[in-house]
Amino acid sequence: MDVSRARASLRGWGGVAAMAVLCALALAFALLLPCTQQAAQTPLRGGQKVATGTQARVDGCEDAEAHKQTLAPSGADGPTIEAIKARTGAKRKLVVGVDQNSYHWGYRNPNTEGARLEGFDIDLVHRIAEDILGDPEAVQFKAIPTSQRIPAIEDGRVDMVVRTMTITCERLRQVAFSAPYFKTGQQVLAPKSSAVTGYNGSLAHKKVCTAAGSTAYAKLDADRKAGRLPASTDISTTVPNQLDCLVRLQLGEVDAVVTDGALAASQAAQDPAVELKGEAFTEEYYGVAMKKDAGDLVRRVNRVLVDYRAHGWQTSYDNWLSATLGKDPAASKPPAPQYLRGS
Repeated sequence: MDVSRARASLRGWGGVAAMAVLCALALAFALLLPCTQQAAQTPLRGGQKVATGTQARVDGCEDAEAHKQTLAPSGADGPTIEAIKARTGAKRKLVVGVDQNSYHWGYRNPNTEGARLEGFDIDLVHRIAEDILGDPEAVQFKAIPTSQRIPAIEDGRVDMVVRTMTITCERLRQVAFSAPYFKTGQQVLAPKSSAVTGYNGSLAHKKVCTAAGSTAYAKLDADRKAGRLPASTDISTTVPNQLDCLVRLQLGEVDAVVTDGALAASQAAQDPAVELKGEAFTEEYYGVAMKKDAGDLVRRVNRVLVDYRAHGWQTSYDNWLSATLGKDPAASKPPAPQYLRGS
């Protein structure tokens, strides 16, 4: 990509963020310094021992119901949590995979000292760290591209991923998820001057960008094969990180972007030349992803979420997302949890 051309083409908040992405593409899996943002809440009590357990009941799973495939909450410790607590010195931190380019979700704020990581997902990470380690700042953040979220968990590079990650049946075969902490749906993002009107026939002969390994790409691929999306729609453009799609859109290399509506709204806030087109056409839930056999950690995160929904979630939403998502009932309230029976 010609960087000088990109610099001349990008403007405003979107340009600043996009150029940051261009400069950072070679830094996959870079180790990030802990944020300084506080999340002062009272830690939940633990200390009991609990068997690890697994989250494996995915037979007959349907994506619309996948968010219910999680273990019941518990404040007890288990092997996974004990291993985290046993870390000493500077390594005594919760290792979490996050994004650093999703505006208001997980992004580096250039206007803060040290370009601190901020956002809705980051607030949740601090709350989990406070509960497990007694310190909201006891976090080692790792920047992970969208396509590498599951490999990072499976390889043990991170304890968990908190990165606008949708709970799906396919992913449940690879990792375990917490109960959902946010509800959203796929939407189309395109220039305001575009003839694209939404997820419909107006995408015929258009180039659409999605993140590699995302639910957006899976949906477009399935719908085009099934005839629900025009066969002429070009979905070949995939990128490592979702914000890269906004760069491609700004450069005129694609005609539209498909991503979660919550992320698309934040991207539209970065660049006033683009807007959401049409309504959400899927129903999706974000969850915290962990290893399949980390049942004690799943239960503990679910216990944290019980308290967080009552004390903290709304404050974080109002702080980061209300300006772009408003009071939309699908987004402005935390989704109610449901757990596996007998768990």
